[in-house]
Amino acid sequence: MVERSLFNGKDLSGWHGQRQFDPVKLAAMPADKRAKLLAEDAATVAKHWSVENGELVNDGHGAFLTTDKDYGDAVFWLEYKTVAKADSGIYLRATPQIQIWDYTEAGGKWKLGADKGSGGLWNNKVHERFPPACYDKPFGEWNRMSIMIIGDRVWASLNNRVTANGVRMENFWDRSKPLPKTGPLQLQTHGGEIRFRRLKVMELSAQEANQHLGSSDFYSYMPAFNGQTFQGWQGATKNYEIVNGAIRCKRGKGGNLFTDEVYRDFSVRLWFKVPAGGNNGLAMRYSGKGDPAYTGFELQVLDNTAAKYAKLKDYQYHGSAYGMAPALRGYQRPVGEWNFQEVTMIGSHVTVELNGYRILDADLSDLKSNLKNHTGKDNRTGHFGFCGHGDAVSFRNIRIRRL
Repeated sequence: MVERSLFNGKDLSGWHGQRQFDPVKLAAMPADKRAKLLAEDAATVAKHWSVENGELVNDGHGAFLTTDKDYGDAVFWLEYKTVAKADSGIYLRATPQIQIWDYTEAGGKWKLGADKGSGGLWNNKVHERFPPACYDKPFGEWNRMSIMIIGDRVWASLNNRVTANGVRMENFWDRSKPLPKTGPLQLQTHGGEIRFRRLKVMELSAQEANQHLGSSDFYSYMPAFNGQTFQGWQGATKNYEIVNGAIRCKRGKGGNLFTDEVYRDFSVRLWFKVPAGGNNGLAMRYSGKGDPAYTGFELQVLDNTAAKYAKLKDYQYHGSAYGMAPALRGYQRPVGEWNFQEVTMIGSHVTVELNGYRILDADLSDLKSNLKNHTGKDNRTGHFGFCGHGDAVSFRNIRIRRL
Protein backbone atom coordinates (compact mmCIF):
# COMPACT_ATOMS: atom_id res chain seq x y z
CA MET A 1 0.00 0.00 0.00
CA VAL A 2 1.01 3.62 -0.46
CA GLU A 3 1.53 6.11 2.32
CA ARG A 4 -0.16 9.47 2.01
CA SER A 5 -0.12 12.73 3.90
CA LEU A 6 -2.81 13.51 6.46
CA PHE A 7 -1.92 17.21 6.59
CA ASN A 8 -1.22 19.46 3.61
CA GLY A 9 0.88 21.94 5.61
CA LYS A 10 -1.40 24.85 4.69
CA ASP A 11 -4.83 24.47 6.27
CA LEU A 12 -7.13 22.05 8.09
CA SER A 13 -8.51 20.36 4.98
CA GLY A 14 -9.41 16.73 5.75
CA TRP A 15 -9.92 17.46 9.44
CA HIS A 16 -12.77 18.55 11.69
CA GLY A 17 -13.30 19.19 15.37
CA GLN A 18 -14.65 16.48 17.67
CA ARG A 19 -14.48 16.34 21.44
CA GLN A 20 -13.87 13.14 23.41
CA PHE A 21 -17.09 11.26 22.76
CA ASP A 22 -18.17 7.63 22.56
CA PRO A 23 -18.30 6.96 18.80
CA VAL A 24 -21.21 4.53 19.18
CA LYS A 25 -23.28 7.13 21.01
CA LEU A 26 -22.26 9.82 18.53
CA ALA A 27 -23.43 7.69 15.62
CA ALA A 28 -26.73 6.96 17.40
CA MET A 29 -27.39 10.61 18.21
CA PRO A 30 -30.25 12.29 16.32
CA ALA A 31 -28.87 14.07 13.27
CA ASP A 32 -29.80 17.55 14.48
CA LYS A 33 -28.15 17.09 17.88
CA ARG A 34 -25.04 15.59 16.32
CA ALA A 35 -24.79 18.50 13.89
CA LYS A 36 -25.10 20.95 16.80
CA LEU A 37 -22.36 19.20 18.79
CA LEU A 38 -19.99 19.13 15.81
CA ALA A 39 -20.72 22.79 15.02
CA GLU A 40 -19.71 23.70 18.57
CA ASP A 41 -16.53 21.67 18.17
CA ALA A 42 -15.79 23.35 14.83
CA ALA A 43 -16.00 26.74 16.54
CA THR A 44 -13.43 25.76 19.18
CA VAL A 45 -11.11 24.35 16.52
CA ALA A 46 -11.22 27.66 14.67
CA LYS A 47 -10.30 29.43 17.90
CA HIS A 48 -7.60 27.13 19.26
CA TRP A 49 -6.00 25.43 16.22
CA SER A 50 -3.86 27.11 13.59
CA VAL A 51 -1.22 26.38 10.95
CA GLU A 52 2.21 27.98 11.23
CA ASN A 53 5.17 27.23 8.98
CA GLY A 54 3.72 23.90 7.91
CA GLU A 55 2.89 22.87 11.49
CA LEU A 56 -0.42 22.16 13.20
CA VAL A 57 -0.52 24.25 16.37
CA ASN A 58 -2.87 23.93 19.33
CA ASP A 59 -2.80 26.12 22.42
CA GLY A 60 -3.94 23.37 24.78
CA HIS A 61 -7.66 23.99 24.49
CA GLY A 62 -10.64 23.21 22.31
CA ALA A 63 -11.97 20.13 20.60
CA PHE A 64 -9.63 17.49 19.24
CA LEU A 65 -8.55 17.74 15.62
CA THR A 66 -10.11 14.70 13.97
CA THR A 67 -9.64 13.15 10.55
CA ASP A 68 -12.66 13.28 8.27
CA LYS A 69 -11.81 9.75 7.14
CA ASP A 70 -12.16 6.65 9.29
CA TYR A 71 -9.32 4.12 9.37
CA GLY A 72 -9.14 0.43 10.21
CA ASP A 73 -5.85 -1.46 10.06
CA ALA A 74 -3.21 1.16 9.33
CA VAL A 75 0.20 2.63 10.08
CA PHE A 76 0.50 6.25 11.16
CA TRP A 77 3.56 8.46 11.39
CA LEU A 78 3.82 11.90 12.95
CA GLU A 79 6.16 14.30 14.68
CA TYR A 80 5.19 16.40 17.68
CA LYS A 81 6.74 19.04 19.90
CA THR A 82 5.25 20.08 23.21
CA VAL A 83 5.95 22.13 26.34
CA ALA A 84 6.18 21.66 30.09
CA LYS A 85 2.90 20.77 31.86
CA ALA A 86 1.22 19.73 28.60
CA ASP A 87 -0.67 16.45 28.40
CA SER A 88 -1.84 15.18 25.05
CA GLY A 89 -2.26 11.97 23.08
CA ILE A 90 -3.24 10.21 19.88
CA TYR A 91 -6.72 8.69 19.79
CA LEU A 92 -7.08 5.63 17.56
CA ARG A 93 -10.55 5.00 16.13
CA ALA A 94 -11.78 7.84 18.36
CA THR A 95 -10.59 5.91 21.41
CA PRO A 96 -7.97 7.01 23.96
CA GLN A 97 -5.00 6.71 23.51
CA ILE A 98 -1.29 6.70 22.78
CA GLN A 99 -0.04 8.92 25.60
CA ILE A 100 1.95 12.15 25.16
CA TRP A 101 2.82 14.11 28.28
CA ASP A 102 5.34 15.99 30.43
CA TYR A 103 7.70 13.25 31.59
CA THR A 104 9.60 15.40 34.12
CA GLU A 105 9.12 15.35 37.88
CA ALA A 106 8.31 19.06 37.72
CA GLY A 107 5.34 18.17 35.53
CA GLY A 108 3.63 16.81 38.62
CA LYS A 109 2.32 13.54 37.17
CA TRP A 110 4.86 10.97 38.20
CA LYS A 111 2.22 9.43 40.47
CA LEU A 112 0.23 8.72 37.29
CA GLY A 113 3.22 7.19 35.54
CA ALA A 114 4.54 10.18 33.61
CA ASP A 115 8.09 9.26 34.63
CA LYS A 116 7.77 6.23 32.35
CA GLY A 117 7.47 8.51 29.33
CA SER A 118 5.19 8.88 26.35
CA GLY A 119 4.10 6.31 23.79
CA GLY A 120 2.21 3.86 26.00
CA LEU A 121 -1.48 2.88 26.17
CA TRP A 122 -2.25 4.77 29.35
CA ASN A 123 -5.98 3.99 29.40
CA ASN A 124 -5.41 0.23 29.53
CA LYS A 125 -6.47 -1.41 32.77
CA VAL A 126 -5.67 -5.07 32.09
CA HIS A 127 -3.04 -5.05 29.37
CA GLU A 128 0.27 -3.21 29.31
CA ARG A 129 -0.04 0.54 29.90
CA PHE A 130 3.47 1.95 29.95
CA PRO A 131 6.52 1.90 27.68
CA PRO A 132 9.60 -0.01 28.88
CA ALA A 133 11.52 3.25 29.39
CA CYS A 134 11.25 6.99 28.80
CA TYR A 135 12.29 7.91 25.27
CA ASP A 136 10.97 11.49 25.17
CA LYS A 137 13.21 14.23 23.85
CA PRO A 138 13.69 17.47 25.84
CA PHE A 139 11.02 20.15 25.45
CA GLY A 140 11.52 22.20 22.33
CA GLU A 141 12.74 19.22 20.28
CA TRP A 142 10.67 17.23 17.81
CA ASN A 143 9.64 13.69 18.74
CA ARG A 144 8.90 11.15 16.02
CA MET A 145 6.17 8.60 16.62
CA SER A 146 5.01 5.64 14.55
CA ILE A 147 1.86 3.65 15.32
CA MET A 148 0.51 0.51 13.72
CA ILE A 149 -2.90 -0.83 14.65
CA ILE A 150 -4.25 -4.18 13.44
CA GLY A 151 -7.48 -5.33 14.99
CA ASP A 152 -7.12 -3.99 18.51
CA ARG A 153 -3.40 -4.69 18.74
CA VAL A 154 -0.98 -1.75 18.70
CA TRP A 155 2.70 -1.47 17.85
CA ALA A 156 4.18 1.94 18.63
CA SER A 157 7.60 3.54 18.73
CA LEU A 158 8.85 6.88 19.97
CA ASN A 159 12.09 8.24 18.54
CA ASN A 160 12.82 4.82 17.03
CA ARG A 161 12.41 2.97 20.35
CA VAL A 162 9.56 0.51 20.84
CA THR A 163 6.95 1.64 23.36
CA ALA A 164 4.19 -0.90 22.62
CA ASN A 165 4.80 -4.25 20.97
CA GLY A 166 1.52 -5.78 19.83
CA VAL A 167 -0.27 -4.66 22.98
CA ARG A 168 -4.03 -5.09 23.03
CA MET A 169 -5.64 -1.65 23.22
CA GLU A 170 -8.70 -1.80 25.42
CA ASN A 171 -11.97 -0.23 24.39
CA PHE A 172 -12.25 2.72 26.78
CA TRP A 173 -15.94 3.10 25.92
CA ASP A 174 -16.97 -0.50 26.54
CA ARG A 175 -14.27 -2.75 27.97
CA SER A 176 -16.41 -5.84 27.39
CA LYS A 177 -15.89 -5.45 23.63
CA PRO A 178 -12.88 -5.01 21.34
CA LEU A 179 -12.15 -1.69 19.66
CA PRO A 180 -14.40 -0.53 16.83
CA LYS A 181 -13.21 -1.89 13.48
CA THR A 182 -12.78 1.63 12.08
CA GLY A 183 -12.72 5.19 13.30
CA PRO A 184 -10.91 8.52 12.96
CA LEU A 185 -7.49 9.52 14.22
CA GLN A 186 -7.73 12.32 16.79
CA LEU A 187 -5.09 14.70 18.13
CA GLN A 188 -5.86 15.34 21.78
CA THR A 189 -5.57 18.83 23.24
CA HIS A 190 -4.91 19.23 26.92
CA GLY A 191 -2.97 21.56 29.15
CA GLY A 192 -0.39 23.26 26.95
CA GLU A 193 0.79 24.00 23.45
CA ILE A 194 1.52 21.08 21.17
CA ARG A 195 2.63 21.14 17.54
CA PHE A 196 2.34 18.39 14.95
CA ARG A 197 3.92 17.95 11.55
CA ARG A 198 4.66 15.28 8.94
CA LEU A 199 1.48 13.33 9.63
CA LYS A 200 1.15 10.36 7.28
CA VAL A 201 -0.89 7.19 7.00
CA MET A 202 -0.64 3.89 5.16
CA GLU A 203 -3.77 1.75 5.16
CA LEU A 204 -3.07 -1.98 5.34
CA SER A 205 -4.60 -4.58 3.08
CA ALA A 206 -5.99 -7.79 4.56
CA GLN A 207 -2.92 -9.68 3.35
CA GLU A 208 -0.51 -7.17 4.90
CA ALA A 209 -2.40 -7.28 8.20
CA ASN A 210 -2.46 -11.09 8.18
CA GLN A 211 1.26 -11.29 7.44
CA HIS A 212 2.13 -8.98 10.28
CA LEU A 213 -0.11 -10.77 12.78
CA GLY A 214 1.66 -14.01 11.91
CA SER A 215 5.15 -12.56 12.09
CA SER A 216 5.50 -12.29 15.86
CA ASP A 217 7.24 -15.33 17.39
CA PHE A 218 7.12 -16.80 13.88
CA TYR A 219 9.81 -19.43 14.39
CA SER A 220 8.28 -20.76 17.59
CA TYR A 221 5.35 -21.98 15.48
CA MET A 222 6.17 -25.07 13.45
CA PRO A 223 4.58 -25.68 10.05
CA ALA A 224 1.78 -28.27 10.29
CA PHE A 225 1.14 -28.33 6.53
CA ASN A 226 3.78 -28.30 3.80
CA GLY A 227 1.54 -26.66 1.20
CA GLN A 228 1.92 -29.54 -1.27
CA THR A 229 0.83 -32.87 0.20
CA PHE A 230 -1.20 -34.32 3.06
CA GLN A 231 1.95 -35.59 4.75
CA GLY A 232 1.32 -35.47 8.50
CA TRP A 233 -2.47 -35.58 8.05
CA GLN A 234 -5.03 -38.36 8.11
CA GLY A 235 -8.75 -38.90 7.79
CA ALA A 236 -10.85 -37.75 4.83
CA THR A 237 -7.92 -36.86 2.60
CA LYS A 238 -9.91 -37.78 -0.53
CA ASN A 239 -12.55 -35.19 0.34
CA TYR A 240 -10.03 -32.35 0.50
CA GLU A 241 -7.72 -30.93 -2.16
CA ILE A 242 -4.61 -28.76 -2.22
CA VAL A 243 -5.02 -25.63 -4.30
CA ASN A 244 -2.34 -22.93 -4.53
CA GLY A 245 -0.74 -24.03 -1.28
CA ALA A 246 -4.01 -24.23 0.64
CA ILE A 247 -6.09 -27.12 1.95
CA ARG A 248 -9.60 -26.82 0.56
CA CYS A 249 -12.63 -28.96 1.27
CA LYS A 250 -14.09 -30.24 -1.99
CA ARG A 251 -17.49 -28.78 -2.78
CA GLY A 252 -20.20 -31.27 -1.86
CA LYS A 253 -17.75 -33.34 0.18
CA GLY A 254 -16.90 -33.29 3.84
CA GLY A 255 -15.49 -35.29 6.68
CA ASN A 256 -12.68 -34.82 9.13
CA LEU A 257 -9.08 -34.10 8.16
CA PHE A 258 -6.75 -34.09 11.16
CA THR A 259 -3.11 -34.19 12.17
CA ASP A 260 -1.11 -37.31 12.87
CA GLU A 261 0.28 -35.46 15.87
CA VAL A 262 -1.58 -35.29 19.18
CA TYR A 263 -1.47 -32.05 21.16
CA ARG A 264 -2.06 -31.09 24.75
CA ASP A 265 -1.60 -27.36 25.33
CA PHE A 266 -0.92 -25.58 22.07
CA SER A 267 -1.45 -22.50 19.92
CA VAL A 268 -2.36 -22.73 16.25
CA ARG A 269 -2.21 -19.96 13.66
CA LEU A 270 -3.80 -20.21 10.25
CA TRP A 271 -5.38 -18.27 7.42
CA PHE A 272 -8.85 -19.27 6.31
CA LYS A 273 -11.22 -18.19 3.56
CA VAL A 274 -14.92 -18.98 3.36
CA PRO A 275 -17.09 -18.83 0.25
CA ALA A 276 -20.56 -17.33 0.50
CA GLY A 277 -22.50 -19.48 2.94
CA GLY A 278 -19.38 -21.50 3.77
CA ASN A 279 -19.31 -23.81 6.79
CA ASN A 280 -16.45 -25.82 8.31
CA GLY A 281 -14.87 -26.09 11.72
CA LEU A 282 -11.65 -26.55 13.66
CA ALA A 283 -11.41 -29.93 15.37
CA MET A 284 -9.90 -29.40 18.82
CA ARG A 285 -8.44 -32.21 20.94
CA TYR A 286 -10.17 -34.67 18.67
CA SER A 287 -10.02 -38.33 19.69
CA GLY A 288 -9.58 -39.42 16.08
CA LYS A 289 -12.88 -41.30 16.03
CA GLY A 290 -16.45 -40.19 15.49
CA ASP A 291 -17.62 -36.59 15.14
CA PRO A 292 -15.05 -34.07 16.46
CA ALA A 293 -17.84 -31.84 17.76
CA TYR A 294 -18.64 -34.64 20.23
CA THR A 295 -15.45 -36.66 20.72
CA GLY A 296 -13.40 -33.47 21.06
CA PHE A 297 -14.89 -30.06 20.51
CA GLU A 298 -15.36 -27.86 17.47
CA LEU A 299 -14.62 -24.19 16.89
CA GLN A 300 -16.95 -22.95 14.18
CA VAL A 301 -15.67 -21.67 10.83
CA LEU A 302 -18.65 -19.99 9.21
CA ASP A 303 -19.82 -17.21 6.93
CA ASN A 304 -21.66 -15.26 9.59
CA THR A 305 -23.21 -12.95 6.99
CA ALA A 306 -25.15 -15.67 5.11
CA ALA A 307 -28.92 -15.22 5.25
CA LYS A 308 -29.43 -18.96 5.74
CA TYR A 309 -27.57 -18.76 9.06
CA ALA A 310 -29.52 -15.79 10.43
CA LYS A 311 -31.38 -17.86 13.05
CA LEU A 312 -28.60 -20.03 14.41
CA LYS A 313 -27.97 -20.41 18.12
CA ASP A 314 -25.40 -17.90 19.35
CA TYR A 315 -22.89 -20.72 19.96
CA GLN A 316 -23.05 -21.75 16.29
CA TYR A 317 -21.45 -18.65 14.76
CA HIS A 318 -17.84 -18.28 13.68
CA GLY A 319 -15.23 -18.77 16.37
CA SER A 320 -17.69 -20.20 18.87
CA ALA A 321 -17.01 -23.36 20.86
CA TYR A 322 -19.83 -25.26 19.24
CA GLY A 323 -22.62 -26.03 21.67
CA MET A 324 -20.90 -24.26 24.55
CA ALA A 325 -19.57 -20.71 24.23
CA PRO A 326 -20.56 -17.98 21.73
CA ALA A 327 -17.91 -15.84 20.06
CA LEU A 328 -18.25 -12.16 19.31
CA ARG A 329 -19.45 -11.42 15.80
CA GLY A 330 -18.56 -8.71 13.31
CA TYR A 331 -14.79 -9.18 12.96
CA GLN A 332 -14.51 -11.36 9.86
CA ARG A 333 -13.18 -9.94 6.64
CA PRO A 334 -15.53 -9.84 3.63
CA VAL A 335 -16.43 -13.19 2.09
CA GLY A 336 -13.67 -14.32 -0.26
CA GLU A 337 -10.83 -12.61 1.64
CA TRP A 338 -8.28 -14.44 3.77
CA ASN A 339 -8.70 -14.12 7.53
CA PHE A 340 -6.00 -14.64 10.16
CA GLN A 341 -6.94 -16.68 13.22
CA GLU A 342 -5.00 -17.73 16.29
CA VAL A 343 -6.39 -20.28 18.73
CA THR A 344 -4.74 -21.02 22.06
CA MET A 345 -5.62 -24.01 24.22
CA ILE A 346 -4.22 -24.20 27.75
CA GLY A 347 -5.85 -26.72 30.04
CA SER A 348 -9.58 -26.14 29.69
CA HIS A 349 -9.10 -22.52 28.63
CA VAL A 350 -9.54 -21.60 24.98
CA THR A 351 -9.08 -18.23 23.31
CA VAL A 352 -9.76 -17.30 19.70
CA GLU A 353 -8.27 -14.22 18.07
CA LEU A 354 -9.65 -13.26 14.67
CA ASN A 355 -7.88 -10.64 12.55
CA GLY A 356 -6.34 -9.15 15.68
CA TYR A 357 -9.53 -9.14 17.79
CA ARG A 358 -10.17 -11.54 20.66
CA ILE A 359 -13.60 -12.99 19.94
CA LEU A 360 -13.67 -15.90 22.39
CA ASP A 361 -12.19 -16.33 25.85
CA ALA A 362 -13.73 -19.25 27.70
CA ASP A 363 -12.96 -21.91 30.28
CA LEU A 364 -14.77 -24.98 29.04
CA SER A 365 -14.67 -26.68 32.43
CA ASP A 366 -17.08 -24.02 33.67
CA LEU A 367 -19.56 -24.67 30.86
CA LYS A 368 -22.25 -27.26 30.30
CA SER A 369 -22.49 -28.44 26.71
CA ASN A 370 -25.80 -28.13 24.91
CA LEU A 371 -24.86 -31.19 22.83
CA LYS A 372 -26.00 -34.64 23.86
CA ASN A 373 -23.27 -37.21 24.53
CA HIS A 374 -20.51 -34.58 24.30
CA THR A 375 -17.91 -37.01 25.59
CA GLY A 376 -14.82 -35.11 24.41
CA LYS A 377 -15.61 -31.69 25.84
CA ASP A 378 -12.98 -31.99 28.58
CA ASN A 379 -10.31 -33.92 26.67
CA ARG A 380 -6.82 -32.90 27.74
CA THR A 381 -5.13 -34.14 24.57
CA GLY A 382 -6.14 -34.81 20.99
CA HIS A 383 -5.62 -34.14 17.31
CA PHE A 384 -6.12 -30.81 15.54
CA GLY A 385 -7.99 -30.69 12.26
CA PHE A 386 -10.87 -29.54 10.08
CA CYS A 387 -14.52 -30.54 10.04
CA GLY A 388 -15.79 -30.35 6.46
CA HIS A 389 -19.49 -29.78 5.77
CA GLY A 390 -19.57 -29.76 1.98
CA ASP A 391 -18.39 -26.20 1.35
CA ALA A 392 -15.16 -25.09 -0.32
CA VAL A 393 -13.58 -23.54 2.76
CA SER A 394 -9.79 -23.08 2.48
CA PHE A 395 -6.95 -23.09 5.02
CA ARG A 396 -3.31 -22.12 4.59
CA ASN A 397 -0.22 -21.05 6.56
CA ILE A 398 -1.08 -23.55 9.29
CA ARG A 399 1.49 -23.40 12.09
CA ILE A 400 1.33 -24.89 15.59
CA ARG A 401 3.30 -24.24 18.76
CA ARG A 402 3.27 -26.65 21.68
CA LEU A 403 2.96 -24.82 24.99
